[in-house]
Amino acid sequence: MSPLLVDIVWQPQSIAAIALCLSLLVVIRRYLTRSSQLPLPLGPPGNILFGNSLPPAFAYRKFEQWTQQYGPVFSLRQGLTTIIVVGRVQAAVDIMEKEGASTVDRPHNISAGDTLSGGMRVLLTPAGDRFKKMRRALHSHLQPKSIANYSPTIMRNARQHIFDIIEHPEKHQDHAKRYSASVVMSIGYGKESKSYEDPDIQAVNRCLTRLGNTLRPGVWKVDAYPFLRYIPGYLQELKDGHAEELDLFKRQLKEVQLKMARGDQIPDSFGKYVLEKQREFELSDDETAYLAGSMFGAGSDTTASAISIAVLAAACYPKAQAKVQEELDAVVGRERAPTFADQENLPQTMAFVLETYRWRPVSAGGFAHKATKDIIWENYLIPKGASVIGNVWSVGRDPAYFPDPERFDPQRWLTKGGRLRDELKSYTFGFGRRVCPGQHMATASVFVNTVLIQWAFKIKKDPTSPIDELAFTESANTHPMPFKVIFEPRVTKTMEGVRELMEDYGL
Repeated sequence: MSPLLVDIVWQPQSIAAIALCLSLLVVIRRYLTRSSQLPLPLGPPGNILFGNSLPPAFAYRKFEQWTQQYGPVFSLRQGLTTIIVVGRVQAAVDIMEKEGASTVDRPHNISAGDTLSGGMRVLLTPAGDRFKKMRRALHSHLQPKSIANYSPTIMRNARQHIFDIIEHPEKHQDHAKRYSASVVMSIGYGKESKSYEDPDIQAVNRCLTRLGNTLRPGVWKVDAYPFLRYIPGYLQELKDGHAEELDLFKRQLKEVQLKMARGDQIPDSFGKYVLEKQREFELSDDETAYLAGSMFGAGSDTTASAISIAVLAAACYPKAQAKVQEELDAVVGRERAPTFADQENLPQTMAFVLETYRWRPVSAGGFAHKATKDIIWENYLIPKGASVIGNVWSVGRDPAYFPDPERFDPQRWLTKGGRLRDELKSYTFGFGRRVCPGQHMATASVFVNTVLIQWAFKIKKDPTSPIDELAFTESANTHPMPFKVIFEPRVTKTMEGVRELMEDYGL
């Protein structure tokens, strides 16, 4: 081939044209080979070449509209990828729970998975040896019994959270972020922070913001059109982000390692645990650093959002808040603050937490799984290789399980006798074998903060600042947009009285 012809072929326009032609051939081939098989679930029509255009923001809300239009399971196509969206409880059980072994995999994610995370963020790691060993390390340390080991840390930081609200109530969302980052920093590395301005917390928040934006559907076209990864400079922003967060995670773990080498007395932490068992789990140095770091990042982000959502719900639904406070007065009283020991006797409070998970789930759109074999559901085909999304927003709005789903109603989680319903399940932490390993620790944090805040304060809307209940960030893990509320002291007449009651809490 002459040099001139080579230059013509490798012009950007020529590359795009070749890629489009190849894509069309693949689409036609798939259509022809599938024509004799069971059909895909129904779904909105799309462009024959490019497929469906995903909403640039709040895709989970559009998916709920399509669920109502096309049924509990519908299909989309983006580029060469078939996408199956699951939006109702029984379909989620059938496809993502009962077929958990066939949907444990993740789709190949070039932007957030390969490039930003170096293939080492367990959330996005495909099924395989790396996923199994990282998952095993997390599960072995984050079992429900581990909560007892870390309850003093959780309670001590929750106490500081109340003090922060007393000092600066207008910054309550920042206080939730400080609380969450400090607790997960302690669990991850054995150290805490009393300030939201802590450089480590700020660095982690930058990483989380970058990850959340990268995971938004359709933001990085390379995940639908892989040839884009070869365009010089296209992924440089993500490569720089990976270098920054890997350096952060390594520095944090190095601190733990140095203290261990010196024989210092250091508190238990996941970092210490995974360093001691690094050979047993067969983890490289980078995998070990990323495992501790990504646990810190994911846990901090989701817990902070869930705590703020609970505050939002309390302000918007004062009758539900009043039921929690009535229970607290009966079980705990106003002379002492509630602790983990009270949890079994506070079903109304736990129902409030579960309803916040359903009403405004943090990971509202869920994270895509991948089918590793053909799955037949209701005479429809979910083909091998398809991305399977459990749309958490829609599953929590299944009217068969959650009547009047737009209504915030914690009572739906309780029996007539006032106990928690065993048969009703929250899917806010994911599905099947990809359920979040830190769910028990996260719920412990959300429960303790919710119970303390509603014990200490009456939360009211600020009449000068209306609250939009649907105003959330567009990232993969959503946060309420800044909102104002009023915290009135409830168990005493003054804020200083609340502080005195909390003085020795968790110490």
